Amino acid sequence: MKTIDDIATLEALYDVASPASLTKLVTRLTPHYVKWINAARFCVLTTVGPEGSDGSPRGDVGPVVRIVDDKTLWLPDWRGNNRMDSLSNIVRDGRVSLLFMIPGSTNVIRVNGVAVLSDDPDVTGAFMQSGKHPKSVIAVTVGEAYFQCAKAIMRSELWTGATVDDLPTVGQLLKEQQAEFDAQAYDDGYAENAKVKMW
Repeated sequence: MKTIDDIATLEALYDVASPASLTKLVTRLTPHYVKWINAARFCVLTTVGPEGSDGSPRGDVGPVVRIVDDKTLWLPDWRGNNRMDSLSNIVRDGRVSLLFMIPGSTNVIRVNGVAVLSDDPDVTGAFMQSGKHPKSVIAVTVGEAYFQCAKAIMRSELWTGATVDDLPTVGQLLKEQQAEFDAQAYDDGYAENAKVKMW
């Protein structure tokens, strides 16, 4: 396979960036970006560390992040699988990106910035669900924010496309690695088990 290994070759393949793609960038959250992000209940957090990059879905029942001010977002770390891939990366390399998505919207909002972790009780205590608060909060300082081109969502028909039948279940994916694993029991019980481990 022929590969591209220098910027000049890459630039020769593409047209110049459209003016709107350059002027859309903001360095702090404007009122419209605040409104959009406050409506998002889901985002993908991307981090980078010594072992490589990591992408992690994040979701909440209300806004997925709290906007503290026009340069600061707080993202609670609700219960997950305790691998701590993203959190470990942030401790060692604070560079992060957040992609905010809203069902039905073809636009995606991206925030690039630098993050730190906090277990300060005043910060974690600002979030409460079912009597519980997160063990840590990811505090993001906004470096830049902008909307992504809608074409990827439009091409994929992400919100409007037909559902895919007969996908492997998580239980089946686990059984593929551990022959003795009870995939059926895992899949049948997951929704109920998740309810008590959501927060």
